[in-house]
Amino acid sequence: MSDHALDWPAIRDAARRLERGELVAFPTETVYGLGADAENPHAVADIYEAKGRPSTHPVIVHIPTGAEIGYWAQTVPDEARKLMAAFWPGPLTLIFKRAENIPAAVSGGQDSIGIRCPSHPVAQALLQTFRQGRGGIAAPSANKFGHVSPTTAQHVRDEFGTGDTLVQCVLDGGASEVGIESTIIDLSRGQAVLLRPGHISSDDIAAVLGHAPLVPDAEAPRASGTLESHYAPRTPVVLVDSAQLPSILAALRASGSRVALMHYQDGDLAADATYRLSAQASLYARHLYGALRALDRTHADVIVVETPPAGAAWNGVNDRLRRAAHDSVGILSRLPPR
Repeated sequence: MSDHALDWPAIRDAARRLERGELVAFPTETVYGLGADAENPHAVADIYEAKGRPSTHPVIVHIPTGAEIGYWAQTVPDEARKLMAAFWPGPLTLIFKRAENIPAAVSGGQDSIGIRCPSHPVAQALLQTFRQGRGGIAAPSANKFGHVSPTTAQHVRDEFGTGDTLVQCVLDGGASEVGIESTIIDLSRGQAVLLRPGHISSDDIAAVLGHAPLVPDAEAPRASGTLESHYAPRTPVVLVDSAQLPSILAALRASGSRVALMHYQDGDLAADATYRLSAQASLYARHLYGALRALDRTHADVIVVETPPAGAAWNGVNDRLRRAAHDSVGILSRLPPR
């Protein structure tokens, strides 16, 4: 989207709403966010209420290009500056020790804070307009907690409907280009730790830092989208290896179950509804949530997902699907015969 395509009256209206303490849904390159003034605890509390999100689950603060990161973070390690130079604006969230002037509401009560500088032109225009570019917008994904994230403005409207009194403003910036949430790197404890994989892979991080990020330990800060069950449609999801797909599909259909299938390889696969995604990781990710939402609308008893390939480029996709299908074994065992 070019600057000429920006709807400036809508963007200015959205910025004024944020300044009044209201919520605004807006596009980013990853997914659509549900935003509030990051320094207004009451507005941030409305995000939690609208989403049904636990108050201990932190949200990410979005800042404009050129913002002073030191306003939000106590210290900014050298490794953080390397990652910011390489990937900002873009789909990378960095976690720092939270500055004392920033309310704890955005951090789920922790002493850390997640910061991101999005690349979507509508998001940047909103950030530059809000408080004349001197504010931050706290924004988790614009959906009910634990559900499939939205990648279009219509997804947001479908999620909250017209009757939700807290979500009255949705900026439309087209379909999100990345399609899954940002990579999250914790730098609050002195070493780079990968808390959530995304479009920017661990290999990409290693290429900048000269070493791979560590895996999280028990002391790692809580981060957005890292609960065992997350990113899930209302229809149960099961992950099935490619070799087992034909037999699992046949058994499910023989039991009378209505089956929706999401796959990426060729094959004669029988299902009541199908959605084929690209075998290229970035394209698969871009359309993943739209596919899950489309199959959710088919009223199937189960969505069967062909397990994607392994490898760093696929880690973000596999992370989202693993959480969406956290009870695959149990779901298959509980499906009643018809």
